[in-house]
Amino acid sequence: MEILQYGFMQRALLAGILVSITCGVIGTYVVVRRMVFISGGISHSAFGGIGLGYLVGIDPVIGAMVFAIASALGIGAISRRTRLSEDTAIGILWAVGMALGVIFIGLSSGFAPDLFGYLFGNILAVSFSDLALMLGVTMVMLVVVVVLFKEFLSLSFDEEFARVSGVHTGWLYFTLVILIALSVVVLIRAVGIVLLIALLTIPAAISRQFVSSLGRMMLLSTVLSIVFVVCGLLLSYVLDLASGATIILLSGVAFLVSLGLSRWRRRALAAGAS
Repeated sequence: MEILQYGFMQRALLAGILVSITCGVIGTYVVVRRMVFISGGISHSAFGGIGLGYLVGIDPVIGAMVFAIASALGIGAISRRTRLSEDTAIGILWAVGMALGVIFIGLSSGFAPDLFGYLFGNILAVSFSDLALMLGVTMVMLVVVVVLFKEFLSLSFDEEFARVSGVHTGWLYFTLVILIALSVVVLIRAVGIVLLIALLTIPAAISRQFVSSLGRMMLLSTVLSIVFVVCGLLLSYVLDLASGATIILLSGVAFLVSLGLSRWRRRALAAGAS
């Protein structure tokens, strides 16, 4: 408990709670809708916004938000209104966003001191302004999910039936990818662009093995994310390791354990039924 006397650790824990809410809610949709590749495309495209932020002298996270939302809308527009497949659109925007980030950083004057942190995360370096931005984005995300929960539920499990039932799946899909883009912004400071896909998907992937209800998946994913983030922070502090990478590795180990538990659970249920 003595580490809580440090301001940076207090901010890191608060950031971890916000990150966990994002992973629990949006990560569930990502896993159920099989949108992991979209998340990767959006997150890596956001690197262009980070480079733009360094170039024009604004907060790189703001630039990342702009690029993430633009790439999310671009992926949706290209895949739904052209003959190109979704994975083709993702691959193009993924590469272009990363290339723009490299070019912008190269054109900017001086040295980009936090670049490694944006790529691989440094939750210990979260500032009060970062927390304010993360809180605002998380609140917006929660409000949208609560208001459109039933619509998102139908979109996640049977989009064709939802369309026939009169649900406007087009704008609903665009809303979902924008929420994924906003979640990328929340996660960048914690685990970085390279690693955020894992934290966005692993808790939800574990939860899906044990619960089937969408609401329960979100709740269990949030709890698991909090455990991974807090324990990962403690381990990184004690062992002097990179915080983002430690959180992801801990999550990966938990996923492997959950596979074994899930198999044992299925066998136990099958034996009981027989």
